[in-house]
Amino acid sequence: MRNSDIILSVKDLVVKFNLRGKILTAIREASLDLYEGESLAIVGESGAGKSVFTKTFMGLLDANGWVDSGSILYKGEDLAKYKTEEDWINIRGKEFAMVFQEPMTSLNPLKTIGSQVEEAVVLHQGLKNHKAREKVIEILEDVGITEPERRYYQYPHEFSGGMRQRVVIAIAVACNPKILICDEPTTALDVTIQAQILGLLKNLQKKYKLTTIYITHDLGVVANIADRIAVMYAGDIIEIGTCEEVFYNGQHPYTWALLSSLPQLGVKGEPLYSIKGTPPNLFNEIKGDAFAPRNEKALKIDFVERPPYFQVSPTHKAKTWLLDPRAPKVEPPESIKILRKQWQVKANG
Repeated sequence: MRNSDIILSVKDLVVKFNLRGKILTAIREASLDLYEGESLAIVGESGAGKSVFTKTFMGLLDANGWVDSGSILYKGEDLAKYKTEEDWINIRGKEFAMVFQEPMTSLNPLKTIGSQVEEAVVLHQGLKNHKAREKVIEILEDVGITEPERRYYQYPHEFSGGMRQRVVIAIAVACNPKILICDEPTTALDVTIQAQILGLLKNLQKKYKLTTIYITHDLGVVANIADRIAVMYAGDIIEIGTCEEVFYNGQHPYTWALLSSLPQLGVKGEPLYSIKGTPPNLFNEIKGDAFAPRNEKALKIDFVERPPYFQVSPTHKAKTWLLDPRAPKVEPPESIKILRKQWQVKANG
């Protein structure tokens, strides 16, 4: 991927919150380049900072939160410097749109589905009257809603959870954004509907030429839809690479732990793997590798000095001292070895 393909560039972003007089550092010098037209998944446990990180792109932080330092470069502008609602008015919807995980909190129960999608079409596409309605019908069809002419006049309570999520996606697409952020878009849905929604998002990305960011705690969910995966832990992106590189050749011990937690990697008759301990307290200053206290194979330096990025391949890098040429050889868990063997077999054809 060439530098000219970068649509969004985040550098050393620090986001803080004031909670009852104490300062919590939610994002700790996180950096990320997003490429035009790609599908990027940001994965990590709850509380890793995934949603906070992406909310900074749209100025959606809570009133007690702020960007403390770093930059968010988009179309020559540094969004990290935006402070007022007037600053954000041309960014939200028009450039970035977001699909949230609970559709009922995103929809107005007193307005018809059609009128809610139409608001976005009128505001961001400049269409009116019958042309706006025709566009809404087209978008409802695109998101897989049958009989869109009839559904146009229905209310959110007349739709199932999966159908409501499709409507929320329709509203986001109606804004005609360049970047679509999907925050755990399938969490509240059952497995069959999950697959349908993910397939739908993949198709919409192609039709509307979207650059997509998926936020999830489940690596398995994004296996078939992501071009690249960024692994987030304690407010920092600790590994990033293509989907295959992170899945089959993950380098950070936290990535190993996340992969080992996947039910499909479990062994019949044995308990499922779970990551020991809890994430660090973000009110405190974190020294060294934030994952070190939970990592049984941590090196001494992990508790002292924060690792830089080490390049694994031109598209793959990870923040772990295990990649330092001076580090001792540390074997990954058995499940990771199995994944690597699968990748080698796949690569050799």
